[in-house]
Amino acid sequence: MPSNTNSAVPAATARASNSLQLSKGVARLEVMLKLTTAILALAAGVYTYLGVRELLNGSPTTVFFAAVIYSVAVSVGIYAFWVFLMQFMPHVVDRTGRALMFGCMLLGSLMIVAMSSWLNASALAGAAAIQQHLAITVQNYTRDLDTANSNAVAAQGLLPDIQLASSRFSRLADAERAGSLTGTAGSGTVVQLLTQMSGQLDSLGQEVQASGKRVSALFEQGGKHLAKMRELISDRGPISTRSDAFATESLALSGVITNLQQTSVAPAVKRAATSLSSGFIAPAAGGRTTDLADRQSAVVGKVENSITAQATSLAEAADKILALPRVEPARFQAMSPAEAVLRYAGDFIPSWAGAISIDLMPAVLVLILCVVHAAIRREGLPAFSASDMTAGELVAALQMAREVEGARRAPPAEAVEPPAEAPVSETASAADENVTPLSSARQTK
Repeated sequence: MPSNTNSAVPAATARASNSLQLSKGVARLEVMLKLTTAILALAAGVYTYLGVRELLNGSPTTVFFAAVIYSVAVSVGIYAFWVFLMQFMPHVVDRTGRALMFGCMLLGSLMIVAMSSWLNASALAGAAAIQQHLAITVQNYTRDLDTANSNAVAAQGLLPDIQLASSRFSRLADAERAGSLTGTAGSGTVVQLLTQMSGQLDSLGQEVQASGKRVSALFEQGGKHLAKMRELISDRGPISTRSDAFATESLALSGVITNLQQTSVAPAVKRAATSLSSGFIAPAAGGRTTDLADRQSAVVGKVENSITAQATSLAEAADKILALPRVEPARFQAMSPAEAVLRYAGDFIPSWAGAISIDLMPAVLVLILCVVHAAIRREGLPAFSASDMTAGELVAALQMAREVEGARRAPPAEAVEPPAEAPVSETASAADENVTPLSSARQTK
């Protein structure tokens, strides 16, 4: 027998042994595979129930049964899908069929994610996602409250200018009583005009101060609402109850922000400044002499120019405040855990990974089975044992084995030669001559 045949026998024996071990391993783990798939499908169904329960409306009984039916359907569908793939995919060997099976697995995985995984993520991270939504809303409300307060307080910056103008006119009135402006002491037309302008500006300053007190009170009230909202976020109670209380606080805070914008005194300053310049009516000089009247008229003209300049300055400052963008308070939008998980999916990647892994873990088992069965086929041993074969399959296998063994033991064709004719020796001829036929011997007797 050739040497290559002798060396191939141990290799074939080793391959057959490896293939047999793989086949036995697949047979031993078959129950384990199905049990693992069933447990994973059950876990997916439980978390699907917890997730879908938050999306349903109606009586508690209706919600319970509807959620149970949906979760059971999901569990059965996931289990059947992966068991089908475990049974058929490893045995599909042609390229087209294997590609179609992989396509089916991909399509089924997408459907599982759509009907189960996002609900699993909702059950795992729904409360945390809602808390994050509440926290982001608080940040928006804090920003809006600060902006509205800044706009309202900006009008308080006009108060020093108003007070300075009022004090200036008051000092001029005192100076005119001593005769510093017209040269004649007394309380005439100029004193009355300056006193009137000082009084108007003083009233405007008092209005600005009162507005500042209202702004401070409103800002303090808004801070209390924000503090309550932060307490609701950090609380440990049911997230739905906290979300409802949060909505109430957010509505009250929106009203505070709106009142802050309406409390701004900038429009009042703008109107007062406009009335000072446009509504100014120069009083008639009341001097007893023509010279005094002329001097009073000249001073009134200068006062008018000063009032116009002061009014223009106040109006420009008020316009800058009014040009600030108006704050539109954020509106709190209540969300279910599933909606919150979808909106803030990027912040809960670990939860999404865990939810998807529960549903798609059997895909790894399917791929392992495909690899093992491919190895069994490469070793040349069928993936089933002789106890699983029918009688006809067993007979055919034995016949094929005998034919292969006979072909392997047969010598090469060129080594077989026809036997040569042996020469007839003299001894053989003599022996033939000494042989008496049986019929002749009978006649002699």
